[in-house]
Amino acid sequence: MSNRLAEETSPYLRQHAHNPVDWYPWGDEALERARREDRPILLSVGYSACHWCHVMERESFEDDATAGLMNELFVNIKVDREERPDIDAIYMQAVQAMNGHGGWPMTVFLTPHLEPFWAGTYFPPLDRPGMPSFQRVLRAVADAFHSRRDDVQRVADSMRDMYAAGAQPTRGNGTLTPDIQGRAARSLLAAHDNRLGGFGDAPKFPQAMAMELLLQAWARDANPAALDAVRFTFLRMARGGIYDQVGGGFARYSVDAEWLVPHFEKMLYDNALLLRLGVHLWQASGDAEVRRVCDETIAWLEREMAAPDGGYCSALDADSEGEEGKFYVWSIDELRSVLATDADALIAYWGVTPEGNFEGHNILHVADGGGDVDANVVRRGKQKLLDARAKRERPGRDDKILAAWNGLAVRALAEAARAFADARLRDLAVRHGEFLFRAMVHADGTRVYRSHMRGTSRIAGFLDDHAAVALAALALYETTFDMRWLERARALADAVRRRFWDSDTAAFYDTASDHERLLTRPRDVTDNATPSGSSLTVELLLRLGDVLGDPDMVRQATYVLETIAEPMARYPLAFGHALTAADLAVHGAVELAIVGDPASGDFRALSDAATKRYVPSLVLAGGPEGRSDVSLLRDRVARDSRATAYLCRGYVCDEPVTDPARLAEQIDRAVRARAR
Repeated sequence: MSNRLAEETSPYLRQHAHNPVDWYPWGDEALERARREDRPILLSVGYSACHWCHVMERESFEDDATAGLMNELFVNIKVDREERPDIDAIYMQAVQAMNGHGGWPMTVFLTPHLEPFWAGTYFPPLDRPGMPSFQRVLRAVADAFHSRRDDVQRVADSMRDMYAAGAQPTRGNGTLTPDIQGRAARSLLAAHDNRLGGFGDAPKFPQAMAMELLLQAWARDANPAALDAVRFTFLRMARGGIYDQVGGGFARYSVDAEWLVPHFEKMLYDNALLLRLGVHLWQASGDAEVRRVCDETIAWLEREMAAPDGGYCSALDADSEGEEGKFYVWSIDELRSVLATDADALIAYWGVTPEGNFEGHNILHVADGGGDVDANVVRRGKQKLLDARAKRERPGRDDKILAAWNGLAVRALAEAARAFADARLRDLAVRHGEFLFRAMVHADGTRVYRSHMRGTSRIAGFLDDHAAVALAALALYETTFDMRWLERARALADAVRRRFWDSDTAAFYDTASDHERLLTRPRDVTDNATPSGSSLTVELLLRLGDVLGDPDMVRQATYVLETIAEPMARYPLAFGHALTAADLAVHGAVELAIVGDPASGDFRALSDAATKRYVPSLVLAGGPEGRSDVSLLRDRVARDSRATAYLCRGYVCDEPVTDPARLAEQIDRAVRARAR
């Protein structure tokens, strides 16, 4: 028998539709019942690719006795954190305050007025040392709520005070200077693992945004150590088990320090961020291996994550057939059978042994740098293994399409199309971008939906949804020079400034002013697994303000950065994207306007000369003469009936050129000038 979650669109919620727990989705029905019956709320938050969420479901939520206790004592609400990051953020703050750490599954007990008073993460079915059983927790929390109400309310009041402190007005108490980014980059280089790559000890996460900052440091300060660190870490990951050696794409993180054993779930946002980093690293280094990894990651996105009508699905589970990683690992006998005459060479190449490196099986990784195995042999072997793996039971796929994550992916695709001068990638980026604006942006062009599933878009979009989709549109404009994309980006940026900015606190909030009223209005300026809505918005306003000649956009974005200037310098891993956006505010853009017909060969030649180079502050505009609504194109004319490029930086412009080689020289000089 199913519960209320059977009617939801979220795959994570539907996974719990046949639990004996009387689950509610978040909404008025559950909240009104809690208030009417004066019952505490058990809020359980997770996501579809979360391994321990599945474990807790099997152990507790599918258990009749545990479910009976939950139904007797609580109003039980299940939330998909990816659909409702606002709810997740509010109550994760309480979990961390009460426990000193957080994670998923997240288990929070609320008063009927939504105040948290006790919280944790995973609870086992039986008592363990230092960890009570879930049934013991349920009884103790319910008893406290009914018999020690004053104690419960004191905790709830302290949580309200914590939220109130976070809503204080901001102050622009820091000055943006080159030293902020310099301090951050030096800190990252000092923390970089020069032996294994990455930052810190196990578990190791990709930290794509931090590596973007180091690439900027290389371009800005001519620091070869910064480029070396990024290339070293990227290739260590790409040769490790965290990267799918057969099918492409990166797993969420590595459980060891060597990038060998991944937590096998694959997330769209990781791959979008790492693809964009790979594109930039290729522009900076020209490394053929980096380019191959980018190409394979794009192929994986299209093969395994693309929805039929457009857009990318959210995640692949770590588990299949009830075992973590089973889809991805191999025995030596399987490899010999599939690879035939290539087996010996590829077994050595991928470090395969009879005993294996993961629970008796092998996670493929490029051993000792790969040796001298012919690239054609590797390609042929990958295809054979991909064909063989297609016959296995696949990990579950979370098919919901999230606006923010898709915005990141479309932007990465558009930048790959520009850098690689690849028309097929351009068409892919346009296809998925058109899907976003057709299915997930309101007809008025100002409101984004968070989630799309089964032909239905739902949930009011958050700050990161609006900003990421707008940045994708801006990237598509810079790739196609189709004015529709610039107009779409401008409409969303204007809406963000109207609906997410609060003049009393002088800050962007993660929810719009007309969003559902919750215990508090969430606002998080730190960059975590994905860029914060605030840092995405800052970059959007800086870039768009430059293209459109809108100083108010630039001033607003700069103020936001000034409010976090010192934390950015001290904690670069928590502000990676904000720091990369600050490059525009501190050093200014390298502005390139190309006047002419974007479909012409001479126009494309000029564009290609610019975009195959790594210029992190490059802002592009292009199109025919006479565009007065685009500041960078205003009063610019084509010379000698040929496409003409105008390059400017720091209020100074170079001579207009029609020759791609001369434009390349100008861009190189502009980058070197910034380095000084």
